[in-house]
Amino acid sequence: MVAKTFFGFEEILAKELRSLGAQKVQIGNRMVSFYGDTGFMYKANLCLRTALKILKPIASKKIRNEKDLYNFIQSIRWEDFLDSKDSFAIYATVNSTIFRHSQFAALKSKDAIVDKFREETGNRPSVDTEYPDLTINIHIQQDLCTVSLDSSGGSLHHRGYRTATNIAPINEVLSAGLLLLSGWDGQCDFLDPMCGSGTLAIEAAMIACNIPANLNRKEFAFEKWLDWDMDLFEKIEEACLNKTRDFHYSVIGFDKAPSAIRKAKQNVENANLTDFVKIKEGNFFESTKEEERKLHMVFNPPYGERLELDEEKFYGQIGDTLKQHYPDTNAWFITSNLEALKHVGLRPSRKIKVFNGKLESRLVKYEMYAGSKKTKFQNKPIT
Repeated sequence: MVAKTFFGFEEILAKELRSLGAQKVQIGNRMVSFYGDTGFMYKANLCLRTALKILKPIASKKIRNEKDLYNFIQSIRWEDFLDSKDSFAIYATVNSTIFRHSQFAALKSKDAIVDKFREETGNRPSVDTEYPDLTINIHIQQDLCTVSLDSSGGSLHHRGYRTATNIAPINEVLSAGLLLLSGWDGQCDFLDPMCGSGTLAIEAAMIACNIPANLNRKEFAFEKWLDWDMDLFEKIEEACLNKTRDFHYSVIGFDKAPSAIRKAKQNVENANLTDFVKIKEGNFFESTKEEERKLHMVFNPPYGERLELDEEKFYGQIGDTLKQHYPDTNAWFITSNLEALKHVGLRPSRKIKVFNGKLESRLVKYEMYAGSKKTKFQNKPIT
């Protein structure tokens, strides 16, 4: 099978897969391939935090032209996956000199499937791009065509808990990936000081408690497959829930916008995490660390495209607040404004290249030490 992900998340996705019990894990570009049975496919969809989709390849072949593609698609035993009364959708991605347009490859593949059913049964399955019974993925890399079934359906970042969002909310898979890249493991207090709709705080609590990432999701595509095994899925879900763990620290998110607070609280409630996540109204720049113990901070500051702000002043305030009020804190945040980082006034101990949508960004880490001398030495202002 193939798990698709964002650029920069391949290693942590591979680690997730291995910890779940995947076999023959291999890292690719924005994807990780692995082996597992039907039950593992269910578990991967339910539990993986950094996967966008789980694809199950069913056939691959070298092709030279559109006729080869048509004949290859027709040669697949579609009756094993699709009934003539069912609906389906096809999505294609091409990186080939043979096919220039993904839509054309998808259309040709659709024709092959429809014609085969019509010839053999007199009926044909219908195309439904919104709620198909089967979603098919065609991938053409030069002359190699791989046909896969999409076991997830809608992207796995649709966790099911987020019904209320703000402007440009951070993607749930991106949030989980940033948290895992930051080393968040639930062994200390957590704070998102600019929480927006609460996604980072919710994902942090789910990681801390080892709650399956997609427990609240409405459905997966494999639930419409001909071989859908509900009993097996329920056993796997129960086994995963038995592996949840206690959490003895705090997860807090705050935001200065009352509308964001309302939305975040609603999402926390939807995720059944009100016992673990506290959302408060507050301005980070007027805040101080609440506990003396270690704190892990991850946040997504507003940026120019979604909020007009004086970036020099804003990023300077981030640095000042961390320096003056947050000792013994590992502070991470993501930004696509690399110039603005200079105004933080602190030297980051790590910079990791990631993408927020199409925006090339950096996940940066600032280590704020408890001792004043150490703080001055380790976080010497940039001149």
